[in-house]
Amino acid sequence: MKKILLSLIMCVLVSSVVFAAGTGPEGQLNQGRPEVTGQPEDSGNPEVTGNGTQIIHETQNQGEDTQIGVQQQTQIQVKSGVLTMQGGKQVQVQIQSNNQIKLKSENIEAMTSMQMTQEQTQNGTKLQVKLSNGKNVEVKVMPDTASERALERLKLKTCSAENNCTIELKEVKQGEQVKAVYEVQVKKQAKFLGLFKMRMQVQAQVDAENGEVIRTKKPWWAFLASESEE
Repeated sequence: MKKILLSLIMCVLVSSVVFAAGTGPEGQLNQGRPEVTGQPEDSGNPEVTGNGTQIIHETQNQGEDTQIGVQQQTQIQVKSGVLTMQGGKQVQVQIQSNNQIKLKSENIEAMTSMQMTQEQTQNGTKLQVKLSNGKNVEVKVMPDTASERALERLKLKTCSAENNCTIELKEVKQGEQVKAVYEVQVKKQAKFLGLFKMRMQVQAQVDAENGEVIRTKKPWWAFLASESEE
Protein backbone atom coordinates (compact mmCIF):
# COMPACT_ATOMS: atom_id res chain seq x y z
CA MET A 1 0.00 0.00 0.00
CA LYS A 2 2.81 2.40 0.86
CA LYS A 3 4.55 1.57 -2.42
CA ILE A 4 1.41 2.40 -4.41
CA LEU A 5 0.95 5.67 -2.53
CA LEU A 6 4.63 6.59 -3.07
CA SER A 7 4.35 5.89 -6.81
CA LEU A 8 1.29 8.17 -7.10
CA ILE A 9 3.13 10.99 -5.32
CA MET A 10 6.14 10.65 -7.70
CA CYS A 11 3.84 10.77 -10.74
CA VAL A 12 2.20 13.94 -9.49
CA LEU A 13 5.57 15.58 -8.87
CA VAL A 14 6.90 14.67 -12.36
CA SER A 15 3.73 15.96 -14.00
CA SER A 16 4.01 19.23 -12.09
CA VAL A 17 7.63 19.74 -13.21
CA VAL A 18 6.74 19.05 -16.90
CA PHE A 19 3.76 21.40 -16.80
CA ALA A 20 5.82 24.15 -15.21
CA ALA A 21 8.50 23.84 -17.90
CA GLY A 22 5.92 24.09 -20.70
CA THR A 23 4.31 27.27 -19.32
CA GLY A 24 7.57 29.10 -18.37
CA PRO A 25 8.96 32.21 -20.13
CA GLU A 26 10.70 30.17 -22.79
CA GLY A 27 7.68 28.04 -23.46
CA GLN A 28 5.43 31.09 -23.72
CA LEU A 29 7.90 32.71 -26.13
CA ASN A 30 7.88 29.68 -28.37
CA GLN A 31 4.09 29.46 -28.35
CA GLY A 32 3.61 33.15 -29.11
CA ARG A 33 6.21 33.35 -31.92
CA PRO A 34 4.72 33.07 -35.44
CA GLU A 35 5.80 30.15 -37.54
CA VAL A 36 8.74 30.95 -39.82
CA THR A 37 8.55 29.42 -43.31
CA GLY A 38 10.94 29.32 -46.26
CA GLN A 39 8.89 32.06 -48.05
CA PRO A 40 9.13 35.44 -46.19
CA GLU A 41 6.13 37.71 -46.26
CA ASP A 42 5.90 40.29 -49.04
CA SER A 43 6.71 43.66 -47.50
CA GLY A 44 5.89 45.60 -50.69
CA ASN A 45 9.49 45.54 -51.96
CA PRO A 46 9.64 43.11 -54.95
CA GLU A 47 13.34 42.45 -54.44
CA VAL A 48 12.75 40.96 -50.97
CA THR A 49 10.72 38.02 -52.17
CA GLY A 50 12.12 35.50 -54.56
CA ASN A 51 8.82 34.89 -56.35
CA GLY A 52 8.05 38.60 -56.63
CA THR A 53 11.39 39.36 -58.25
CA GLN A 54 10.95 36.59 -60.78
CA ILE A 55 7.47 37.77 -61.76
CA ILE A 56 8.65 41.34 -62.30
CA HIS A 57 11.60 40.19 -64.39
CA GLU A 58 9.26 38.16 -66.55
CA THR A 59 7.01 41.18 -66.99
CA GLN A 60 9.98 43.33 -68.02
CA ASN A 61 11.15 40.73 -70.50
CA GLN A 62 7.66 40.54 -71.98
CA GLY A 63 7.66 44.32 -72.35
CA GLU A 64 11.04 44.27 -74.11
CA ASP A 65 9.87 41.50 -76.44
CA THR A 66 6.77 43.53 -77.30
CA GLN A 67 8.90 46.60 -78.04
CA ILE A 68 11.25 44.59 -80.28
CA GLY A 69 8.24 43.14 -82.07
CA VAL A 70 6.90 46.63 -82.82
CA GLN A 71 10.31 47.71 -84.16
CA GLN A 72 10.50 44.66 -86.41
CA GLN A 73 7.03 45.33 -87.79
CA THR A 74 8.15 48.74 -89.05
CA GLN A 75 10.73 47.06 -91.30
CA ILE A 76 9.02 45.45 -94.28
CA GLN A 77 10.18 43.93 -97.54
CA VAL A 78 10.86 46.69 -100.03
CA LYS A 79 8.00 47.37 -102.43
CA SER A 80 7.75 48.96 -105.85
CA GLY A 81 7.08 52.66 -105.82
CA VAL A 82 8.63 56.08 -105.36
CA LEU A 83 10.26 56.57 -101.96
CA THR A 84 11.35 59.81 -100.35
CA MET A 85 14.57 59.13 -98.52
CA GLN A 86 15.70 60.65 -95.23
CA GLY A 87 17.76 63.28 -97.04
CA GLY A 88 14.76 64.30 -99.16
CA LYS A 89 15.94 62.58 -102.34
CA GLN A 90 13.35 60.57 -104.26
CA VAL A 91 14.19 57.04 -105.40
CA GLN A 92 12.14 54.81 -107.64
CA VAL A 93 12.07 51.15 -106.63
CA GLN A 94 10.98 48.45 -109.06
CA ILE A 95 10.78 44.75 -108.20
CA GLN A 96 11.78 42.63 -111.18
CA SER A 97 10.37 39.19 -112.00
CA ASN A 98 13.75 37.49 -111.47
CA ASN A 99 13.99 38.68 -107.82
CA GLN A 100 16.14 41.59 -108.93
CA ILE A 101 15.48 45.06 -107.56
CA LYS A 102 16.03 48.21 -109.61
CA LEU A 103 16.87 51.46 -107.86
CA LYS A 104 16.65 54.66 -109.90
CA SER A 105 17.61 58.16 -108.83
CA GLU A 106 18.26 61.15 -111.11
CA ASN A 107 17.98 58.84 -114.17
CA ILE A 108 20.79 56.60 -112.89
CA GLU A 109 19.84 52.97 -112.35
CA ALA A 110 21.37 50.27 -110.18
CA MET A 111 20.39 46.61 -109.95
CA THR A 112 20.67 44.38 -106.92
CA SER A 113 19.76 40.84 -105.88
CA MET A 114 20.36 41.54 -102.19
CA GLN A 115 17.56 41.14 -99.65
CA MET A 116 16.26 44.66 -99.07
CA THR A 117 13.85 46.13 -96.54
CA GLN A 118 12.33 49.56 -96.10
CA GLU A 119 11.41 51.42 -92.92
CA GLN A 120 9.31 54.55 -92.64
CA THR A 121 10.71 57.11 -90.18
CA GLN A 122 9.77 60.65 -89.29
CA ASN A 123 12.48 61.98 -91.62
CA GLY A 124 11.67 59.73 -94.57
CA THR A 125 12.23 56.17 -95.77
CA LYS A 126 15.27 54.15 -94.77
CA LEU A 127 16.53 51.29 -96.97
CA GLN A 128 18.56 48.39 -95.59
CA VAL A 129 20.16 45.31 -97.12
CA LYS A 130 21.04 42.10 -95.34
CA LEU A 131 24.61 40.80 -95.50
CA SER A 132 25.73 37.17 -95.44
CA ASN A 133 26.96 37.59 -91.84
CA GLY A 134 23.41 38.38 -90.72
CA LYS A 135 23.93 42.12 -90.25
CA ASN A 136 21.73 44.78 -91.80
CA VAL A 137 23.40 47.77 -93.46
CA GLU A 138 21.62 51.00 -94.29
CA VAL A 139 21.86 52.11 -97.91
CA LYS A 140 22.47 55.82 -97.43
CA VAL A 141 24.01 56.46 -100.86
CA MET A 142 21.77 56.38 -103.92
CA PRO A 143 22.79 55.29 -107.44
CA ASP A 144 23.31 58.81 -108.82
CA THR A 145 25.72 59.72 -106.02
CA ALA A 146 27.56 56.39 -106.35
CA SER A 147 27.91 56.93 -110.10
CA GLU A 148 29.23 60.45 -109.61
CA ARG A 149 31.87 59.31 -107.09
CA ALA A 150 32.97 56.40 -109.30
CA LEU A 151 33.21 58.44 -112.50
CA GLU A 152 35.26 61.07 -110.73
CA ARG A 153 37.75 58.46 -109.61
CA LEU A 154 37.82 56.74 -113.03
CA LYS A 155 38.19 60.13 -114.80
CA LEU A 156 35.01 59.74 -116.83
CA LYS A 157 32.18 62.16 -117.54
CA THR A 158 29.13 60.00 -118.09
CA CYS A 159 27.66 56.62 -117.21
CA SER A 160 25.45 55.58 -120.12
CA ALA A 161 24.64 52.81 -122.57
CA GLU A 162 27.18 54.29 -125.00
CA ASN A 163 30.08 53.26 -122.76
CA ASN A 164 28.33 50.12 -121.46
CA CYS A 165 28.11 51.55 -117.96
CA THR A 166 26.43 49.28 -115.41
CA ILE A 167 25.87 49.76 -111.67
CA GLU A 168 25.19 46.90 -109.27
CA LEU A 169 24.55 47.00 -105.55
CA LYS A 170 26.28 43.92 -104.17
CA GLU A 171 28.13 42.43 -101.23
CA VAL A 172 31.93 42.35 -101.17
CA LYS A 173 34.60 41.42 -98.66
CA GLN A 174 37.24 43.93 -97.68
CA GLY A 175 39.73 42.15 -95.46
CA GLU A 176 37.68 40.60 -92.69
CA GLN A 177 34.78 43.01 -93.20
CA VAL A 178 31.69 42.49 -95.33
CA LYS A 179 30.27 45.56 -97.04
CA ALA A 180 27.45 46.58 -99.35
CA VAL A 181 28.87 48.51 -102.30
CA TYR A 182 27.88 49.91 -105.66
CA GLU A 183 30.09 48.38 -108.32
CA VAL A 184 30.32 50.67 -111.36
CA GLN A 185 31.73 49.10 -114.53
CA VAL A 186 32.51 51.10 -117.66
CA LYS A 187 34.21 50.37 -120.99
CA LYS A 188 36.61 53.22 -121.52
CA GLN A 189 38.28 54.31 -124.72
CA ALA A 190 42.06 53.98 -124.65
CA LYS A 191 45.06 53.82 -126.96
CA PHE A 192 47.44 50.96 -126.33
CA LEU A 193 51.03 52.15 -126.71
CA GLY A 194 49.56 55.38 -128.05
CA LEU A 195 48.71 53.69 -131.35
CA PHE A 196 46.00 51.06 -131.09
CA LYS A 197 42.47 52.05 -130.10
CA MET A 198 40.96 49.74 -127.55
CA ARG A 199 38.08 49.65 -125.09
CA MET A 200 39.33 49.11 -121.59
CA GLN A 201 37.08 47.65 -118.89
CA VAL A 202 37.39 49.65 -115.66
CA GLN A 203 35.45 49.52 -112.43
CA ALA A 204 35.09 51.27 -109.11
CA GLN A 205 33.39 50.20 -105.89
CA VAL A 206 31.57 52.76 -103.76
CA ASP A 207 30.54 52.07 -100.18
CA ALA A 208 26.73 52.18 -100.07
CA GLU A 209 26.75 53.43 -96.49
CA ASN A 210 29.18 56.37 -96.63
CA GLY A 211 29.88 56.97 -100.34
CA GLU A 212 33.60 56.30 -100.10
CA VAL A 213 35.38 54.81 -103.12
CA ILE A 214 37.02 51.75 -101.63
CA ARG A 215 38.49 50.13 -104.77
CA THR A 216 39.24 50.71 -108.43
CA LYS A 217 40.26 48.12 -110.98
CA LYS A 218 41.82 48.32 -114.44
CA PRO A 219 43.43 45.73 -116.73
CA TRP A 220 47.09 44.96 -116.16
CA TRP A 221 48.15 46.72 -119.36
CA ALA A 222 46.50 50.03 -118.37
CA PHE A 223 49.86 51.63 -117.61
CA LEU A 224 50.79 51.11 -121.28
CA ALA A 225 47.67 52.87 -122.53
CA SER A 226 46.54 56.47 -122.71
CA GLU A 227 42.98 56.87 -121.47
CA SER A 228 40.37 59.25 -122.79
CA GLU A 229 37.74 61.05 -120.73
CA GLU A 230 34.33 60.38 -122.23
